[in-house]
Amino acid sequence: MTYQLFQPLINHNGQLQVQIREQIVSAILDGCLDASTPLPPSRKLAQQLHVGRNTVVNVYERLLSEGYLVSRERSGYFVNPTLKLGTASLTETQIKAETAGPLPSQGPDWEKRLHTDNLPKTLSAQTGNWKRFDYPFIYNQLDPKLFPVNEWRECCRDAVRVRDIQDWSSDHDDADDPLLIEQIRKRILPRRGIFAQEDEVLITLGSQHGLYMLSQLLMDGDTTLGIEDPGYPQVANIARLQGTQIQPLPVDGEGLVISESMDKCDLLYTTPSHQCPTTVTMSLERRHQLLTKARMEDLILIEDDYESEVNFNSEPTPALKCLDKDDRVIYLGSLSKTLAPGLRIGIMVGPAPLIKRARQLRHLMLKHPPVNNQRAVALFIKRGFHDSLTRKLVQVFQTRCQLMSNALETHLNGSYTVPEGGSSIWIRLPEYINTRHLKETATQNGILLQSGDFYYLEAKSPQNFIKLGFSAIADNQIAPGIARLAELLRAIH
Repeated sequence: MTYQLFQPLINHNGQLQVQIREQIVSAILDGCLDASTPLPPSRKLAQQLHVGRNTVVNVYERLLSEGYLVSRERSGYFVNPTLKLGTASLTETQIKAETAGPLPSQGPDWEKRLHTDNLPKTLSAQTGNWKRFDYPFIYNQLDPKLFPVNEWRECCRDAVRVRDIQDWSSDHDDADDPLLIEQIRKRILPRRGIFAQEDEVLITLGSQHGLYMLSQLLMDGDTTLGIEDPGYPQVANIARLQGTQIQPLPVDGEGLVISESMDKCDLLYTTPSHQCPTTVTMSLERRHQLLTKARMEDLILIEDDYESEVNFNSEPTPALKCLDKDDRVIYLGSLSKTLAPGLRIGIMVGPAPLIKRARQLRHLMLKHPPVNNQRAVALFIKRGFHDSLTRKLVQVFQTRCQLMSNALETHLNGSYTVPEGGSSIWIRLPEYINTRHLKETATQNGILLQSGDFYYLEAKSPQNFIKLGFSAIADNQIAPGIARLAELLRAIH
């Protein structure tokens, strides 16, 4: 028996037994340990791993109680031979040999079967390995150092108390965690001036999930959806899956422009808090004008309260939903921009009949978002951790925004407006710059950025805009990153 299957432990932070158990279980499940060969004696394995013998003995005893091992008197511990019962006996090689035939495969032509020709490509700048870049000027990612690890661990730990497990481990059918709904109604929505009843709130897997459900409920081939241009392109991509017509709507320094183009629409999608991607905030006067226009033309407004929590003003502008008196605004919010993008917790607020239908649709898709995550988030909000985190993010992002503004002023030949909040700056570069090519060159030089053409709906869109995010990049990397970007621009010129 060779003991080389077991590697030295990475750390000694109180998780020794966990690491040893993981190595042994992996070796068993991967078929590296034969049931006829005893495991290493506890003393020898302890010497190899540089741990106490009792640590190994405790792991062996636990695996014995879990059924992974059996004990034979005066022989030691062995892999339980009954573990393979109920497992297909053929190996991968044998299966390939059994299914191989003398003729070429006559399987289905999947390219013809799939009705997905109109599925869009994803945002290429949001790479999974963004952390390896020197200058990640991307958005929708959060600097890991800002995440409140201890507070989140506390809430996750308390979410798995026996009483809480009994609450969320059963099938909730289509219901959300009542504690999370309560905290959203009492702590999150009132900050935006929104006071909703329980039957007017639905938990989603992020704002995009809410948008997809709204497209199923409110859009078809006879519907026209107005979208800010430039704007959030995934909205148009989702709507087109329903055959919906898209009406581009212009944006200026006050947000969505009120125009006659809206008369052609049945619904409007807007990001008034921090317009995506220009970051401008819709003025209060423009919001009232938009609501008046919606009332006159019988429009439904979808308000994506994009990055509303990160506001550098002490008195942010009220949400459209707060000003709505006719129940024609559907509000979408998300905790992804503050808590963590990977948690995928979003909010939909709307008239009770709409929320009822959305809940029925969600039930067909996934029943409900994982309730254990909902409970952990609810505790996080209830204990004030979310408020503390939001205040911290506002301070950090405001500092980074100023650092980026200073660096742009020093190094970059372009025009921009310092935003009132959020996590990015929208920049217009000289006309001769093609930012799609710039993005490729920047990526090769350790810089991640997003070219602006991605956000335009029209085929002939400007090619000289970029979006630089500062939520993921460290303070001391902002100025050097802008300087390197400026060098690339000079080289292109």
